[in-house]
Amino acid sequence: MPSTALAGIRVLDLSRILAAPLATQMLADLGAEVIKVERPGAGDDSRSYGPPFAADTDTAAFYLACNRNKRSVTVNHATAEGQELIRALAARSDVLVENFRTGTLAKYGLDHESLRELNPRLVYLSVTGFGQTGPYAERPGYDGIFQAMSGMMSVSGHPEEPMKVGISMVDILTGLYASTAVLAALRHRDVTGEGQFIDLSLLDCGLASLSHFAMNYLVSGEVPQRRGNGGYGGIPSQAFQCADQPIFLVAGNDKQFAGFCAAADRTDLLQDPRFATTSARISHREEILPVLAAILRARPRDEWLAVLDRHDVPAGPFNELPEVFADPQILHREMLVEVEDPVSGRLPLLANPIRFAATPVEGYVAPPRLGQHTADVLGGVLGVTEERLAELRGRGVV
Repeated sequence: MPSTALAGIRVLDLSRILAAPLATQMLADLGAEVIKVERPGAGDDSRSYGPPFAADTDTAAFYLACNRNKRSVTVNHATAEGQELIRALAARSDVLVENFRTGTLAKYGLDHESLRELNPRLVYLSVTGFGQTGPYAERPGYDGIFQAMSGMMSVSGHPEEPMKVGISMVDILTGLYASTAVLAALRHRDVTGEGQFIDLSLLDCGLASLSHFAMNYLVSGEVPQRRGNGGYGGIPSQAFQCADQPIFLVAGNDKQFAGFCAAADRTDLLQDPRFATTSARISHREEILPVLAAILRARPRDEWLAVLDRHDVPAGPFNELPEVFADPQILHREMLVEVEDPVSGRLPLLANPIRFAATPVEGYVAPPRLGQHTADVLGGVLGVTEERLAELRGRGVV
């Protein structure tokens, strides 16, 4: 595997779609051996979430986004023999990750309580929509629902319309919480010798992500107002239209606002008590924003970006994805990597953003084809012979 940070850790990945697969991809990037168990024939639902599909394949880009550096094994968990294979793999694993609806795996003897008897050191992570307890525990759900229910949409969008974040933000945040939780549980196991169960809810993670928005409400009792592309930090902190294209500009403190005033040749604004300090500008938001908008409309975007940079004022362009991947900083940081894929040839992937000094994330492996490693894993880990494997295939177990 690419990195040595988690070398020797085996993860049994029973998850699908996005949140939990992102967590196991993170563990795989960090060097864990991740064995992805999928249904024979169909596999992870997200394999079909296209178009687009990888060239010359029926594998959706959605699946490719969260399954690199893993090995794919097909096992039908609804069969008794399939359950035995998964139990045997769990007995030889450090971590199990699943995102079935609450109570589903208990019907197959693959829940935490059952597997803990086989492997007391197992860290068992369950990612569900609403968690293992509570009145909604058995409900299904998807990212947009959790954005709505958690309050994320209530603070996103324009005043007249709440809006979903474009990407599946709750899924992505949950994946990050999940990988952090697994690492903490492994550390606990290193100290105590015991694994544990982790109950992670997408609704909980969506709410937790509100961070200072939630805290502002809890402290003041005031419901945050939607401000479109306007922020809640210093003023200015939002999008502005320049003479040709928009920019996003933030002056998070008085020094940066003074820098903006110097760049705009409007140092007179610093003499106005309504605008002289961060608190004053926040209190007089509706008065200063039209002034700033008029100033910024007077020059083209690139001219503003250059002069603001000279005055050390944070600002950036609105990039479409082609511009993102052509940005010199992105190119320098090598956030786009290519891997060899036996079917589609060269496959572009987003790189892991973590930069380790001693255990770098490198040597990415393409997301696996369905069942690509069934024989290798079942033979190498469990000692299943080729004859036995052929029998299991004939009965639809693998």
